[in-house]
Amino acid sequence: MTELKLEKPRSQWRDVWAQFRRHKGAMAALVLLIALASFVLIGPLVWRIDPNFIEPNTAKMFKLRNLGPSWDHPLGTDQLGRDMLARMMFGGRISLAVGSVAMLVALFIGTTIGVLAGYFRRLDSWLMRLTDLFLALPLLPLLLVMMFLFRETVAGIMGPRLGTFMLIVVAIGITSWMQAARVVRGEVLALKEREFVLAARSVGTPARRIITRHILTNVLSPVLVAATLGIAAAIITESVLSFLGLGFPPDFPTWGRLLYDGIDAIRTYPERVVWPGLAISLTVLSVNYIGDGLRDALDPRIRGR
Repeated sequence: MTELKLEKPRSQWRDVWAQFRRHKGAMAALVLLIALASFVLIGPLVWRIDPNFIEPNTAKMFKLRNLGPSWDHPLGTDQLGRDMLARMMFGGRISLAVGSVAMLVALFIGTTIGVLAGYFRRLDSWLMRLTDLFLALPLLPLLLVMMFLFRETVAGIMGPRLGTFMLIVVAIGITSWMQAARVVRGEVLALKEREFVLAARSVGTPARRIITRHILTNVLSPVLVAATLGIAAAIITESVLSFLGLGFPPDFPTWGRLLYDGIDAIRTYPERVVWPGLAISLTVLSVNYIGDGLRDALDPRIRGR
């Protein structure tokens, strides 16, 4: 008798990856984002110039000011003779870190509120009105007020660098969770009427276990898409705060801070604005394309085509 060979069940994530690879824009964006991440993470290991180094000799420092691209300084120097390539690498680390951590804060708040509002009917109205209240607030003025009120206090407790980082991350996180909450709530409202959730209720499974074992695992798709879009929004928001002079201190550059420092010389030295602006644009564009590809790949109705 011939033995029947059973095929191994296909992995869901393998199907997601196969569908994601068909999205040419998302794949190109993924390659670009990996290149940008390598530039800011691995680049400083190769280009070992201190981004905040200022030549102590005044005469030499004046000679190094506002230089154009050269072998010694591939992206030129700024008004104090500091190497722009080193500052771009260092600033990229901070911008990406702010975007990632702020996204995690917003995603945690939004997912928690969305799940609670969708699963518990008695909380739905209260939590959704809270979400509508935050959506109605002018977010940029609110962020500016928070930075004005708490920057000095937090910097005095945690130091100017770490304090500013934590304040910006928390401020962006608590003002950008609303879209994730509404998306997650909609998914939970549909999921809690599905057969597997009703079966879990019928055998007396507590609500906490149903949420952690059945609900959260099935809202992963919209959460991942919201995460990618949240990173882009957080990077732009941090850049706006730094551009307005309310972000990190001058010796702690980000791409937004480099834009702010170069705006006075935009006519005479436009490259000092072009490089950080290009880095921000490419990062946000690549993250948005990746989010678009993930949305298509995680949708089972599209994945089967």
